[in-house]
Amino acid sequence: MAKLRVHNLATSLDGYAAGPGQTRQDPLGANGERLHDFFWKTRFGSGDDEGSVGLDNDVLEAAVDNIGASIMGRNMFGPVRGPWPDDSWTGWWGDEPPYRHDVFVLTHHPREPVAMKGGTTFHFVTDGIEAALALAFEAADGRDVRLNGGAATVRAYLRAGLVDEMHVPVVPLLLRGGERLLDDEVLAGYSLDRFAASAEAAHYWYVRTRP
Repeated sequence: MAKLRVHNLATSLDGYAAGPGQTRQDPLGANGERLHDFFWKTRFGSGDDEGSVGLDNDVLEAAVDNIGASIMGRNMFGPVRGPWPDDSWTGWWGDEPPYRHDVFVLTHHPREPVAMKGGTTFHFVTDGIEAALALAFEAADGRDVRLNGGAATVRAYLRAGLVDEMHVPVVPLLLRGGERLLDDEVLAGYSLDRFAASAEAAHYWYVRTRP
């Protein structure tokens, strides 16, 4: 049965998945990009055969395995707020985003789909998290759906009990503000499935325990 999965949603030691003050220059807020430093040291993340292999590389590879569509919140898609002023903003990722499948963006403001090079099409869903999930499962055609973020979007799906599996790397960084990912409320109905650590990050995997 197809699953909704969260992968590589890195947090700081003090629990933040993004720093304060998102801007076009700082998509993850102040110092937030440092949450992903360990990604770029791996062979998969760097695209370089000289990159590291092992646990950190393995979790990046697992994040794309059997994924047929994905979901993200509007804040992850970009810094534009309120009604869309025009169609000029098409994401942080340039003309060819890395997803290469249908991506469903949660928003309160309708917009026509945006087809990008490489097979990514952004669809804008105004009917809520369950509607977006149903559309994503349909687009995935039997494969799993990845919930990309940001933190508020993941918390909403956790509270609704819709996430099947979640992987959270914790990196040795203090952000001292921003957007928190987890608390006791959102983890109700989930349990720690396994833990492993590299020199760069501590990796936690959670699974849903309630039906």
